[in-house]
Parts: sequence; structure tokens; C-alpha cells
Amino acid sequence: MPRGDKSSYTNKQKRQAEHIEEGYEHRGVRKREAERRAWATVNKETGGGNKSGSGRGVKDTNVSSKRGGRIGGPRGGKASARRPAAARLRSAKKAAATRKRHATKRSAARKGARRK
Repeated sequence: MPRGDKSSYTNKQKRQAEHIEEGYEHRGVRKREAERRAWATVNKETGGGNKSGSGRGVKDTNVSSKRGGRIGGPRGGKASARRPAAARLRSAKKAAATRKRHATKRSAARKGARRK
């Protein structure tokens, strides 16, 4: 099978590559580079071409797909910015106290483990 032959890929993998390629082109990546990146992503997620036959398929992971999107959901931190300053300050102080409490517990546990 020559390099670049896509016959061993499933229809689903081909559709995924096409969709990913369109996304790259939409962001301004050249056609050939977009195609190369798309197939690299499909290979990374699905482990390459899946041959047909019972029990020969490998379960797909979605590693690359999970990277997109905003951290903290669709609002992206705007929800906390709408809260009053006093409420945000209270939350920050509580979080700092929790971190400090956990840090002292961890250091005490480490000291106890060293003694043994």
C-alpha cells in the first residue's frame, strides 16, 4: 500500500478528517497543510487506519477533541466577574484558607513518613 493511501480508513475516520480539515482552512491554514494536520489528528485519536473484520477495531479515544473550548465553560469567567466584589473577596479568602490548611496537612504527613 503506497504512502498516503486512505483505503484502510473507515468512513467515519474519513468524515472526521474532512471536518477537521475544514476547521483548519476556516482558520486560514493552507489546503495541503490543513489536510496533513487533519489526518495527523485522526491518526492520533483513532490509532491510524482500522482494518475491517470482527474484533480488529480499536476503540477510539478523543484526546485531541477535548482540547478545544473555553476553560470554565461557555461563560469563561464572566459569571464570577458579575458577582459583587465582597462576595469574590470572601471566596478568595476561603480558598486561600483551604489551601493553607491542606498544605499543613500534607507537610505533616510527609514528616511522619520520613520518620518511619
